[in-house]
Amino acid sequence: MALPKPLAACAVFLLFCLPAAAKTHSVAVGAWRKAPYTAPASNQPATLRVRPLVIDGQVRDWTTGDIHEITDRTFVARRAVKLNDALPDETGARWLWVLGPWLLVDRTTARISVLHLPDFDPAVSEVVWFRDYAAYCGINSTGKHLYAVVAQLGVRRALVARALAKWTADDHPTPACAPATWQRQPLQVVFHPTNSEALSYRIFGLASALVEEGESPDQE
Repeated sequence: MALPKPLAACAVFLLFCLPAAAKTHSVAVGAWRKAPYTAPASNQPATLRVRPLVIDGQVRDWTTGDIHEITDRTFVARRAVKLNDALPDETGARWLWVLGPWLLVDRTTARISVLHLPDFDPAVSEVVWFRDYAAYCGINSTGKHLYAVVAQLGVRRALVARALAKWTADDHPTPACAPATWQRQPLQVVFHPTNSEALSYRIFGLASALVEEGESPDQE
């Protein structure tokens, strides 16, 4: 039985007013493949293991190394960049793979964000993650000092930024630091600069500063 015109109009109005159902996204990393790669400190060609970051069935970016789960909906991954290395007077593209920045990926919204970690140098910094903290050795803005850095997602300034040694671009140890080591209780991180003694730093505060899209900062 057909609805009276006033009721039919109300039904159509309600349909337009109802919120649209949230779209479900598919987020995954694909299979490993080997790509030609030349490390910054070496002229010898090697290979870099890369794999695609696939969003809703489409390759959105390329990553290298293991991913790190931050929360049950977000993770970080190191980006691998295919870069054109051709000089202006060279014809055609000259493609090579280089290590890029870290990416923050949200499984719920399928959003990919590039992380701008303080004093991060793609050729030097090897990030070791714990929770939403990143520990690594970096190069300061003047390019003259090697720094121990601890950054937290959602916080602009580094939690730790301490000079470790003078830095010369053309004459430095490789790697600059061995991977940092984390300790849970008390929360601290140990840096292992090459040719120097290990240094330990306490980190105060356990709360995550990362606010995921769609949640309130005061949400429990």
